[in-house]
Amino acid sequence: MLTKLSFWLVVAAIGAAAADLPAYLDQTRPVEERIDDLMSRMTLKEKVGQLNLPCVYVNQLGKDIPSKMEACRRFAAGTYTQEIGPGCGFFTLANEILHDGARQQAAYFNELQKIALTGTRLKIPLLEDEEGTHGAMFPGGTIFPEGLAIGSTFDLGLVRSVYAAAAAEARAVGIHMLSTLVLELDRDPRMGRNEEAYTEDPYLYSRIAESIVQGTQGANIAAPDKVIAVLTDFPTQSEPASGLERGAIELSERALRENFLLPWTAAISKAGGLGVMAGYPEIEDVPAHASEKWMNDILRQELGFRGVVESEGGGFGTLIYEHIVGTQKEAGALALKAGVDLDITYEPAYMGPLIENVEEGRVPIALVNRALRRVLELKFRLGLFENPYVDVDRAVRTVHSQPYLDLALRAGREGIVLLKNERNLLPLKKNLKSIAVIGPDADNLMNQLGDYSPHKILQHVVSILEGIEAKAGRETKVIAVKGCGVLGDDKSGFAEATRAAKSADVAIVVVGENQGQNDVDGVKDPPTDGEGHDVASLDLSGMQEDLVRAVYETGTPTVVVLVNGRPLSTRWTAEHVPAIVEAWRPGERGGEAVADVLFGDYNPSGRLAITIPRHVGQLPAYYNYKPAKAYWIREEKRGYADMPATPLYPFGYGLSYTQYEYSNLRIDPPTGQELKPCSFTFTRQRVRLRHLSSSYGDSSAST
Repeated sequence: MLTKLSFWLVVAAIGAAAADLPAYLDQTRPVEERIDDLMSRMTLKEKVGQLNLPCVYVNQLGKDIPSKMEACRRFAAGTYTQEIGPGCGFFTLANEILHDGARQQAAYFNELQKIALTGTRLKIPLLEDEEGTHGAMFPGGTIFPEGLAIGSTFDLGLVRSVYAAAAAEARAVGIHMLSTLVLELDRDPRMGRNEEAYTEDPYLYSRIAESIVQGTQGANIAAPDKVIAVLTDFPTQSEPASGLERGAIELSERALRENFLLPWTAAISKAGGLGVMAGYPEIEDVPAHASEKWMNDILRQELGFRGVVESEGGGFGTLIYEHIVGTQKEAGALALKAGVDLDITYEPAYMGPLIENVEEGRVPIALVNRALRRVLELKFRLGLFENPYVDVDRAVRTVHSQPYLDLALRAGREGIVLLKNERNLLPLKKNLKSIAVIGPDADNLMNQLGDYSPHKILQHVVSILEGIEAKAGRETKVIAVKGCGVLGDDKSGFAEATRAAKSADVAIVVVGENQGQNDVDGVKDPPTDGEGHDVASLDLSGMQEDLVRAVYETGTPTVVVLVNGRPLSTRWTAEHVPAIVEAWRPGERGGEAVADVLFGDYNPSGRLAITIPRHVGQLPAYYNYKPAKAYWIREEKRGYADMPATPLYPFGYGLSYTQYEYSNLRIDPPTGQELKPCSFTFTRQRVRLRHLSSSYGDSSAST
């Protein structure tokens, strides 16, 4: 039992320890006070160090996994380079070097945090960022459908759930930010990066943007299952000149505000998004990384953004190749002034040259402090000073758990769009004698997963071929033939493909695009889609259309399944093939989802979130075009000299196995009257529903 004297000695010791505790480590104090105290203790090198969040794929951090792991330890400790102090954290670390799963990932992130908290002077915790386009991008993370697949669900609750799941998996292993949450209207599908976007429609995109932020950040970013949403790329890069990556954005400010800014307003002003990545292109002749107008005046002052702006990968270099400045040192000065807070690729702009800029009086220290304050505020709001470590066992239980696998299947199903179904060819019987599954994308896992998927796939991914094999009856013979590649002019597999089709009750031809990011299925073909892979034509590439034609001409009932990240102008297929299923990039359970639709275990409900043109020459093809175009097409019934001006499939299009008929509809007020809020009135409403049974050619009707 303590004596009175020893009791008061203990109290005094506790009081003395509390008095020695720096204010910034005292969680009872207000965050602003803690930030002020911490910044007052920091040297210029330590301040600039906190503005660096390098991608671990850069060669400056090593060229193999062991060297990168050691470089990250030293960068966290502030001993890797003498130019700057301890770094802010890392970008895409787990995906690059932690390939053994959640246990290794959580343990290594804990190790780095321990280095930062025990081996540095100021004990500032690390901030970890990872890609999260359609799931947290690290080996073992759940891979959800991508881009237009999610958009085509028109299901905002599903969107929130998908990004809440990605956030939970990320935070469980020690990641605090998810990037490449794309808010760019999908207005030019030639550009490969648009694979990551969800829709062409400003209103739908605004609602998706809100849902992404709500799912990712929730009400409290310090929660153990929430992270910061880093929204990409501000203000836009999705309708560039010539449809080429990093092409100039040649849109008026009115066009930008009328359409492109709406998702950003929803995500930031309404939902409170806390991360933004600056875009590559020039906007109004100024590269986004140097635009005070867009990065400060509009983003922060007008939209009320209160988070951190990251550079794009190599983004400071845009100021050099656009001939704005000649050096990284000059680029850093302009970018910091514009409002870019964090460098993610180890560019000199925010390292030694920035320190020189401050010491030489070219950059006010106030600008460094402004960016630093924003970074530190996020670290405090995330609760990292109090809870920097993660529970390794909890990470293992969380990542790729059954609820997230079920969600991936649900998302894959909901995003599939039935484009055509003549004579009720679909759904297929499960007791067919034989099915021919033909085409280069039937058994290509990476093409099914899409861009921004993990470098190493630890889980089993069910291909479309495997999904069909599992769904068909035990007595059904499934014959698999590749036929041709996505690219190239090799038709040597056509003979085998047509033989398989002729011997089968039905032929399913799976064609589309190459992702080319990985070779998890043993095939590594050049990519035709994804970041940095733009196209001049939206037609099926290589010999794929010839393959579809050859199979169709056997006379066997033919179904075409499209696996792609952009809309494809499949004119011949749309005219001739009786059944077409648009699967997009359906994710790790996409093979099961496609099979569920083909065999009628799931009634397709997806609707196109983007217009599919007949030809690339129609671009731009989005539905909310100006009245002059509407008059020319609808009233004058004019088109091109060589094809109609109408799309192959319009925005919002999609069939199901249930047919609906509406009649006696009236618009109130009638067309031509003064515009007022209007409603649709059903008079003597008659709705007929006809659900098709699970066998082509048979149906039952109900009213």
